[in-house]
Order: sequence, then C-alpha cells, then structure tokens
Amino acid sequence: MTDPHRPSLIDLFREEARTQARVLNDGLLALDRAPRDAAALEACMRAAHSLKGAARIVGVQVGVDLAHAMEDCFVAAQEGRALLDTAWIDELLRGVDLVARIGNDEDESARDGVSACVASLQARMAGVVPHGAATRRDVSPAAVLLPLEAPEPQSASTHDDAAFNLLADALRAEAPPAEAAQVTTLATTPATGLATGDIASPVNESGRMLRVRADNLDRLLSLSGESLVESRWLKPFAQSMLRVKRVQRDSNRALDQLHETLADLQLDPRAHAALEALRRLTAESQHLLAERLADLESFDRRSTHLSQQLYDAALQCRMRPFGDGTSGLARMVRDVARSLGKKVRWQLVGESTQVDRDILDLLEAPLGHMLRNAIDHGIEAPAVRIARGKPEEGTLTLDARHTAGALLITVSDDGAGIDLDALRASIVRKKLASAETAARLSDAELLNFLLLPGFSLRDQVTDVSGRGVGLDAVHDVVKRVRGAVRITHEPGLGTRVQLQLPLTLSVIRSLLVEVAGEPYAVPLAHVNRTLHVDRADIELLEGHQHIAFDGRRIGVVTAHQILDTAPLANEAETVSVIVLGDGAQTYGVAVDRFLGERMLVVQPLDARLGKIRNITAGALMENGDPVLIADVDDWLRSVERLVAGGDLRHAQHGAAHTAQRVTRRVLVVDDSLTVRELERKLLATRGYDVTIAVDGMDGWNAVRSERFDLVITDIDMPRMDGIELVTLIKRDPQLQALPVMIVSYKDREEDRRAGLNAGADYYLAKGSFHDEALLDAVRDLIGEAYG
Repeated sequence: MTDPHRPSLIDLFREEARTQARVLNDGLLALDRAPRDAAALEACMRAAHSLKGAARIVGVQVGVDLAHAMEDCFVAAQEGRALLDTAWIDELLRGVDLVARIGNDEDESARDGVSACVASLQARMAGVVPHGAATRRDVSPAAVLLPLEAPEPQSASTHDDAAFNLLADALRAEAPPAEAAQVTTLATTPATGLATGDIASPVNESGRMLRVRADNLDRLLSLSGESLVESRWLKPFAQSMLRVKRVQRDSNRALDQLHETLADLQLDPRAHAALEALRRLTAESQHLLAERLADLESFDRRSTHLSQQLYDAALQCRMRPFGDGTSGLARMVRDVARSLGKKVRWQLVGESTQVDRDILDLLEAPLGHMLRNAIDHGIEAPAVRIARGKPEEGTLTLDARHTAGALLITVSDDGAGIDLDALRASIVRKKLASAETAARLSDAELLNFLLLPGFSLRDQVTDVSGRGVGLDAVHDVVKRVRGAVRITHEPGLGTRVQLQLPLTLSVIRSLLVEVAGEPYAVPLAHVNRTLHVDRADIELLEGHQHIAFDGRRIGVVTAHQILDTAPLANEAETVSVIVLGDGAQTYGVAVDRFLGERMLVVQPLDARLGKIRNITAGALMENGDPVLIADVDDWLRSVERLVAGGDLRHAQHGAAHTAQRVTRRVLVVDDSLTVRELERKLLATRGYDVTIAVDGMDGWNAVRSERFDLVITDIDMPRMDGIELVTLIKRDPQLQALPVMIVSYKDREEDRRAGLNAGADYYLAKGSFHDEALLDAVRDLIGEAYG
C-alpha cells in the first residue's frame, strides 16, 4: 500500500528539475565567460543527463526531449565539435528557464516553449559535425541503469512503493556527486505536508533533508530561548544558597562558642548530650549542604551548556548560506548588462556567510534593485570607459560578511559615481527643496534623497529604471528589519551602497536601559554611541536643548517624554544619553541609567494588541523578567517632534506654561525634513510655537495628546496620508473645530477639491513658501502669533 505521506513521483521530479536547473544555470554562466571550461561543461552535461533520466522515468516526454537536446550540445562542446558562443548560451539559458516548469501538466505555454527551444537547439546542432558510434562516449557510467527503451511509465497517482524506490535508485545513479546527497534526501525522506513557508533543514549525521514547517521551527527557537533563560536562573539561585551556607557556618561558630562557654560549668548530663547532638546535627547539615551545593553548581554548568547548545542548534536551523538567496543574481546581471549594451564582470564575495532565513528571503528583491541601479546608473558603456582610461568591462561586486555582530551587505561598482550637480538640480526640479537649501546640503544629505519614494535621476521610464522605486524599496525593507542604508561614492571611480542588517530577526543585541524604574531594550544596531554627560554641558540654544557630539550639536530629549512616564524625583549631576539616528537626524535620548548589553530572544507581542507606539516586541531577561524592545523608528519620530522644546525635566516651569497659553501653537505634519524645517523656521521667526510631526500617524497622535491652534499638513506621507488625517480630525467631536491647512505640491483642481471635501480649511501649494502666502493664510485662520 502506498504511503500517503510520501511525495508523488511527479513532485520528486519537479524538485529534481529545480536542482538541475540551478546546476545548469551556474554552469552556463561560467561558460559564457570561458566557453571551453571543461569542469563547467562536465557539470552541465551531467545535469542534463540526470534530468533526462528522471523525466523518462516519470513519463514527462517534453523533459526528455529538452534535456536530450541540451545534452547533445554539451557533448559536442566537450568533444570540440562545437563552441558555445553567446547566442547559443542564450538559447540554452532559455531552456533552463523552462526546466523548472516542465513537470506542470497545466502549463501549456511551457510545453510550447520546450518545442520551440528544442527546435532551435537542433537547428544549431545541424551545422555540427556528427560523431560516429565508435567514437561516442557516455561520460556517465550510471547511464547503463537507464536503457533507452524504458518501460511505459504508470500514472503518477498509481505508483506504488516499488516505483517510488525505483525512482530513488535512478535519481541517485543519475545525480552528479555534488547533488547526490540532496537527491537521496528527496527520494528517501517522507514528506510531512509542505506548506507555504516550509523549509528543508539539513541533518549532519546522515545528510538527509527533513521537511519542517516554518512556524514549528520558530516555536522551537522560541522554546529553546526560554530554556536558555530558565537555565541561567540557576546561577543566582546557587549564589543565594551560598548565603544560606554562610549563615549556617556562622551559626556553627556561635554554637561552638556556646559550647566553650558552658564547658567549665557542671551541666546536667541530658543538657550536655542535647548540646552535643545539636553540634553533630549542625555539622552534618553543613556537610550535606556543601555536597548539594556542589551538585547544584555542577548541574548549573551542564544545564546552561546544554541549553546553549540547544539554542545554538535551533538558531542554526534558521540560518542559510548567503549564496542560497543569490543564485539568480548572476543571471540577472548578465541579462541586464546585455540589454543595455554594457560589459559587466560579476563578483560574489561571502557566498557561505550565514544569514537568517527570513532576512535572506526579504533581500532578494532589494538586491535585484541595487544591482540593476548599479548597471544602469553607475557602470558606463564600453566606449565611454575606454575613453576614460578604464577597462571596457565594468566590475560589479556583491559582498556579504559579519562585522561587529551585524550583517553587512555591500553592492559596489567601478562606474562613474553619482553626479551630485545633476542630483541637486533634480531635487530642486521636483520641488523637494529650494535652490538655496539644496546648495547648502552636504554630499551625504544629497545622497539620502535617492532613498525617497518616487525619486529617480532618469527623466524617462525604461524597462530597467526611471520609476523611482528601486532604492526606495531597498530602504523600506532595510528599515523593516531594523537596519540601515548608507550610500557613498567617488566621482569617476564608483558607488557603494551598504546595508547594515541584524544577523537574525529572532535574536538581537540590545542595550538595556532603565526609564522610570522599568527596563527597556534598545537594539544596538541603532545605537551610535552611549554617553555620560554632565548636566552643566547641556546647553539651551534658541529654546532647543543641545549637547556637543562629534564636533557638532545634536538635540536632546528624555526617554520619559518619549514614553510618557514620570521623571526621577532626584536628578543626578551626570546624565546617561543614547545617541540615535544618522546624519541630520541624529539625536540624544536621556535615560535614567544603563543596565548593560544583552542578547535577547525576540518574543512578538500578541497581535490583538495592535501596533503599540514606541514598542516593537518583548523579550525575557536572564532572570526571567520581561523587557520591552524599543521601536527606534517610533522613538526618532517622537524625538523629532519633541526636540524643538524638549527639556531634561518632564514638565516645564510655570513661566513656560504661561508663554504657551499666550502663544499660538501650530503643528506641522510633513514627511520631508526639508519642507518641515522651511515651514517651522518661517512660522517660528514670526513668533508661533511650532511642533513638528514626521507623518500622518505621528500627527494624529500629537493632536490627540496636545492642544494646537492650527494643523498644517502635507498629503502624500507614509503610514497615514494628509487626507485621512484631515478626515479623522474633522470627525472627532473634540477636534473638529481645529483649523487644518493643507500644503502640497499637488496643485490640480481635483486635488484641491479632495482636500477641501475632507474638511480642510485652506489649501496652499508648496510653491508659495518664499512669499507671504503661507503666513497670510495662517493669520487668516488663527490670527497673529500672540493672543
């Protein structure tokens, strides 16, 4: 009887087809650079031969035809009768693309594509000198196991265990040595119901592969992390028992002193016997306690060691070599370069670097965007490179490595670099900043504009670029996993885009801090520096708190203000400060004290809680106490809003409150740092008390927690757009009287109508920043700054 849990033969064939397709793809890319590479030809021939044998067994005739045609090409190249040029390799790569689809009965286009590909390959072979039967050599000794006249295959649904084992033997015989272990796995391992998100985990003992559901693996890792935490509870317990031992030792000494004191007295024999019995029992209990403590310490060491091993093994199951997620990039680089008429040499460094499975899955699309950008925008055409004294072939390198507890992925090219003048002109043309502001921006600040949604240096949209979604998509994915993007370049020499990512999403290195008596974990990937600052060194400049940091001044607020907690009653002379953010958005956050660094196993919060502001997840500390993990992006949004008026005291003095009551308060909501600063400065110089919010959600949280006289908002923003923000304000009974002004680049009539229909009291185009239009509109809505 057939085991229902075993995969069908056609499923096994599909897996075999995907495996051999990878071998063929890598081999053909090697042949594209070195057409006479004997090792690559041998690998490709063996893969095609193996694929042909597997397809024949399961009765997929199109697979037999395609693999046979490809095998003929490789054999002819091995024997020197044909040279696989670029056009020939293009046709073979087209066949590789069809290989993974040929086992799908419903894919008729694949069948048609196979027929066309086979015909094309046969046409190319028509001009090749045939070899005679006497000179023909079969390089695969295992071919004798698959006679040309194979028995008619049964339907895949009626194969029994004998057929299952026949395929297993055939696949093992046909597989090249490098693939034998994986094929053995597919043929001998029962499936347990592979669902979306399943992975195959290697077992080192036998080389077998097991199907494991992703959620089961995540639960295993979570439980092993808890086990590690629980095992570490033993050490402080053992230390507390040492205190018991010391107390018992002191009691023994006191009893000995009592015995010496009473030695000169004539005690009743029964009292003397009782005293001796007491001394004997206490000595025995002390000895037993010492033995048990030794056993406990030994158990503590073994338990901690085993728990650590269990945790490391569970964590390793989540890790995959970086090369597993980059197998298709070499082909993509070749195709894009050819479509643009460029010559590119591809280099992959750190292929064996271990990467978290979830991070590797997320990286596929961002890496594709980065590589296409590098080829299109960076590497010059061959004629241009030669004119500039460079080799006509550009170099594109993808590098992955572990550095300081983080995963660094770098895409670098030796192209022309980035034209900063063109970038600055594009920023002004897209009205992201005025010409004066753009002229003052540093190189790093200019390069950060490349990460904005919809931003592109291309005026025309092509198949490769121009839509402005490449680096924006990269930035979005990196931020999602609590990473960072840095762009650097050297004019005429090349560009480098570096992604700094956590090694795993399941474990994070964190800085533990205390705020209002509670511990919080701040991911170290986001911490630039930790400082102990004298309170006297915190300066108040134009109403803003600042400290000196790396030769410049950065704003400072307290974690109490971010988390809305009560400040310490007694303020120390020294303030503990975490420096967060990057570039112009670098800020200091004052905490009560540092508690040290910890490796924490991330415990997702219950989905029923929704998104908790400023918190991203939870974890357990070594003593089992829970700790909340900070959402640093939320912290930075809160800091940006607070830094203009932040004070190391949680509440300001009465004089400040008096000033707030007589000053009109304006909330500026815009995701563009440049626009926010322009509006803030324009209003602040006229005496208005300005608070900023970095997107619609941040603005909505602000209007619900503080009183404002006016809200000025953009339309296009992440998390919540301006139209939705206006709608929510006008629907709230307590906020509906609050005036709202929309300031947007969108100046079409339909855009104005949409904003006013949502309830906005005024609609102004951003092109009016440099005259009195904005101030006139504010005065019309709420009057002068002081009232």
